[in-house]
Amino acid sequence: MEKNPADKPRFSLIYVLLALWLILSVIDFVSLKRNVESIPYSQFLFYIEKHAIEELVIGPENISGTLKEKDPDGKIKEFLTIRVDDPKLSQRLTDAEIRFSGQSESKLLKTFLTFILPLVVFVAIFWFMAGRMGQTARAGGFLPLGKSRAKIYVEKDLKIRFDDVAGVDEAKEELREIVNFLRDPNRYSKLGGRMPKGVMLVGPPGTGKTLLARAVAGEANVPFFSINGSEFVELFVGLGAARVRDLFNQARIYAPCIIFIDELDALGKARGISAISGSGNDEKEQTLNQLLAEMDGFDPSIGVVLLAATNRPEVLDPALLRAGRFDRHVVLDRPDRIGRKKILEIHLKKIKTSSDINAEIISSMTAGFSGADLANLVNEAALIATRRMAESVELRDCTEAVERIIAGLERKNRLLSYNEKMRVAYHEMGHAVAALTLGQSETVHKVSIIPRGISAIGYTLHRPTEDRYLMEKQELENKLSIMLAGRASEITFFDDISTGAADDLDKATEIARAMITRYGMAERLGLAVFEREPAPLLGGQAKIRSFDYSEHTAQLIDTEIERLLEKALETATTIVDKFKAVIEEGVRILLEKETIDEAELRRIWEKQEKITRIA
Repeated sequence: MEKNPADKPRFSLIYVLLALWLILSVIDFVSLKRNVESIPYSQFLFYIEKHAIEELVIGPENISGTLKEKDPDGKIKEFLTIRVDDPKLSQRLTDAEIRFSGQSESKLLKTFLTFILPLVVFVAIFWFMAGRMGQTARAGGFLPLGKSRAKIYVEKDLKIRFDDVAGVDEAKEELREIVNFLRDPNRYSKLGGRMPKGVMLVGPPGTGKTLLARAVAGEANVPFFSINGSEFVELFVGLGAARVRDLFNQARIYAPCIIFIDELDALGKARGISAISGSGNDEKEQTLNQLLAEMDGFDPSIGVVLLAATNRPEVLDPALLRAGRFDRHVVLDRPDRIGRKKILEIHLKKIKTSSDINAEIISSMTAGFSGADLANLVNEAALIATRRMAESVELRDCTEAVERIIAGLERKNRLLSYNEKMRVAYHEMGHAVAALTLGQSETVHKVSIIPRGISAIGYTLHRPTEDRYLMEKQELENKLSIMLAGRASEITFFDDISTGAADDLDKATEIARAMITRYGMAERLGLAVFEREPAPLLGGQAKIRSFDYSEHTAQLIDTEIERLLEKALETATTIVDKFKAVIEEGVRILLEKETIDEAELRRIWEKQEKITRIA
């Protein structure tokens, strides 16, 4: 059976150092076994006078010899001393009738220790570093700059399947055809058709683009080349293009397989003149040109499919998106309520949960969450349950995790004065009462005056009753009134205003401006659109907002925005005046407990309605 090259023993510097240590240890051990005694030169002269020496060997630096007297075990005693400049030494040895001989210096050993050994160590270090760099780049050589850095996942490494990806059913159906093609490429060529060369996964961050690409490879049971778009871009011009060539060459060897380029916008931005630097980026452009050429040159029938993911398709070069390159675009959006429930069920299986956990309830509280947000939510809930030493994760832990993600961490070290707490309580109860009155598509889940995040010193948490993709004009006006109800409550109960409504005013102004300039909801301005989403400049380096209207129109826009906000504040003030008793009862509970949940708020609301009917 042929051996895998990766299984061959590799040279290592550790082996060289270990061998040297063993050699020195053996030499030291042999020296100890010889029973050699080191003595000073004065004692050596004493041995000569006493005629105690049997034989001597005089070397260039040392003098060694044996004594006539043996040790108790019958072994010959040996000694060693340092040679000094003594002109009378020969005469003394002759007078004492001691046999002595000379010893020449070992040129070979000195040469080895001085020149050969350092050279061997240097070559060993160099060879070791070269092997490590070659192994890192999967190239087997030194400084493989032009080699692809793609991570190759073979079939046994890919354990993700379509069942592990939820909330993107439409995208999975689109990609099943790619899976079938990779399993049986000849089936799709019988009628003369061909599979798309490239499939672009487009969607907001966290919607599962990378996970879905790995699931495609796992379902097809083929090798998976994964690389980030930024890994192609280097300091030296031409290296990125060389890596693109090497990547496609490796893919042809492993075909059928999948090449996945994540964050394609880092590599495929529109070519042209940069608005900031004043010149193009030669390295990026050459790399992109090479990618386009490779996509034109390879035959999809061999079973190589190129997948790419981006959340910024608007900045990509048009040449990438034309037919014959990335033929198919698969859009992944944030999941709806059913999709969120399926995603939560997948992640909840990985932790220990209690019987009160309900994915349906959690999904209703997480409108707008992506798949990554939901995974983070489940992990946060597990950490919260661990922190309170619980045996399992409960529904309250998930609720607390939602609040931490939406509003931020609790800041219990931020101490508010009693007057500040009271003002925050009236402000938040104003929001809650307006939401209970006008929020047909939302329910109030919790009201709290506990500071969270960077700037929030209180919050009202809403829970949508259903996913909404369109909003009517009246719903938007009600939303404005709910946002401004906090300011209306402050005016009603304190006859003064504070800085606490800054975020509410900012969001309300944005909604009102969009109603006037984008949605055509102002009769005086008609159906024209006056503002659009900011478009990226050539190359995607910056964005610019255009104002294609006159100063008179701008004045009308400001007037209509002001009218909408004033009308919303008037509506909110009317609601606050009508439900003063509910607000005051809620403020009392907030000052005592700091939090009111949905059930308690509903009880206060129904109690006030009952009193109103009796009156």
